Amino acid sequence: MIDHVGLSVVDFGRSKEFYRNALRPLGYELIMEFPDGGGVAGFGAGGKPDFWIDGAAKPSPKLHVALAAADRAAVDAFYQAAMAAGGRDNGKPGLRPQYHAGYYGAFVLDPDGHNIEAVTHLSE
Repeated sequence: MIDHVGLSVVDFGRSKEFYRNALRPLGYELIMEFPDGGGVAGFGAGGKPDFWIDGAAKPSPKLHVALAAADRAAVDAFYQAAMAAGGRDNGKPGLRPQYHAGYYGAFVLDPDGHNIEAVTHLSE
């Protein structure tokens, strides 16, 4: 079980706003923020931050992070919100039967090129 994940970003302010908007359809909100060292922000649901970004501008490899969505409508809403917030398409919402019959996901690249996915495993 993963408790939390973090990734480095180059432009903290831009990325914070991207994630604030892109993750809202998944029930995530900005929960904690620390301004020192380029900035650190924790996003999550239910008061617990489990998705963190830091603005230390350290070189970091491109990451893939998949976040659970309640249903297909939430996956679609995530994709639309992420695209409106400046994300780049890396896989429109849809079924991915190569993973399994009920796998429905959408993929966007954040401002730093990290591959962020929203996914549900429900059949409908």
